[in-house]
Amino acid sequence: MSEFIARQGGELSAEFTEIESGHKTDRPQLAAALELCRRKRFPLLIAKLDRLARSVAIISNLMESRVEFRACDMPDASRFTIHILAAVAEHERDMISERTKAALKAAKARGIRLGAPKPDYKKANAASVAVADRFATSVWPIVGDLLSLGLSFSEVARDLNERGIYTRTGRYWRAQTVKNLALWASTR
Repeated sequence: MSEFIARQGGELSAEFTEIESGHKTDRPQLAAALELCRRKRFPLLIAKLDRLARSVAIISNLMESRVEFRACDMPDASRFTIHILAAVAEHERDMISERTKAALKAAKARGIRLGAPKPDYKKANAASVAVADRFATSVWPIVGDLLSLGLSFSEVARDLNERGIYTRTGRYWRAQTVKNLALWASTR
């Protein structure tokens, strides 16, 4: 686009990037660009015509908006050519949709599950429990020794925090966390 502008001896006044699909009529960035072009009497410059719209109606509305527009990929295209290309783009959009629907239907008929796979919660939970058990096993000798000295859960938590020993999730120890670890140890 910058090369096109340079060849024309022009200057870019504002840039708008539209992320909406080419067939949607609700195009906030396009509307903002058209409003600016109307107010300042600037032409609307489009990088690629087929990315602007895949709908004859949108192209017709753009032509009726009385804002001059040009496509960098087809600078010499006439209104007639633009209408024909919009019709071809709309047809291609419809054909892509039909092919996609047919491919999904065929895949489903072959027994392929469509959509995101369902998470294996049992496997994920088992992995999480294994990590927690490894951590508890590694820290229990220290905690067990402190508890055997007669320290309360709060005192053990304070001691661990002062030593810079954190919980498995990287947090400070609390009395309840120490108590949970003692309960875990009693089941082993």
